[in-house]
Amino acid sequence: MNKKKLSQYVGNLNVVMFAPEDLTLVKGAPGVRRRFLNMEIGQMQPVYLHDLSIFQRILHQRNQFLKQAKMKKNFDEVMLGILDEQFAEVAIKLTERRSAFIQKLQAYAAPIHHDISRGLESLRIEYKPSVSLDQDADNLQKLLEKMKTIRQREIDRGVTLIGPHRDDSLFYVNGQNVQVFGSQGQQRTTALSVKLAEIDLIHEETKEYPLLLLDDVLSELDDYRQSHLLEAISGKVQTFVTTTSVSGIKHAKLEQATTFEVESGHIKKILILG
Repeated sequence: MNKKKLSQYVGNLNVVMFAPEDLTLVKGAPGVRRRFLNMEIGQMQPVYLHDLSIFQRILHQRNQFLKQAKMKKNFDEVMLGILDEQFAEVAIKLTERRSAFIQKLQAYAAPIHHDISRGLESLRIEYKPSVSLDQDADNLQKLLEKMKTIRQREIDRGVTLIGPHRDDSLFYVNGQNVQVFGSQGQQRTTALSVKLAEIDLIHEETKEYPLLLLDDVLSELDDYRQSHLLEAISGKVQTFVTTTSVSGIKHAKLEQATTFEVESGHIKKILILG
């Protein structure tokens, strides 16, 4: 059957990809982490992608309206109120799903990080939404009230200033923001812990392990982190590894792998001797 939308493919084959750029997940811009959340939650919960699509459409409409309101003193306040309600309703859905995902990711990533750091470091992942969630409060009403307080500022700037498109996630190692104060080794350990945690989290949600793609990433890790990564996935996760050279990869597990060499568009199977 033909698929007309990308979202129709999502969830059919779950994949975790670990590439060199993922090592900067903790120190990149907030948009990198939002994209990470959208991709990972989306493949486990396709309804999330549906809500995200609706949110992006409403966000675009609201931004267009705010830009028009900025150009003239009189505007349709009723229409803006309707857009606010539509925006807030779907924004809270996304925020709650992201918050729940981060809590589960933290539960899996913390012990992994503890092991990789040889017990010297503790990892905490914190979701930072525009409006903090409260189990004992009406979060939808809370967001609507905050939107009212900044309405004039949004009109003056012609853009929506709060919502899931402005949220961020923070990583703390031993209580310190690893993006700001962490060493390169701590940042790499954090990224690796998060990626390994994804594997178990997807298994919890779907009852199947995802396919793991390691795109030229092993060369970016020291021997200890390489070993921890390969031991963690051994025997349970089908893995594809790409690398420009196998000489820097020291692990007995790879000697059991099927290895192919690609050169000038030609593929041939090769034998790796230990």
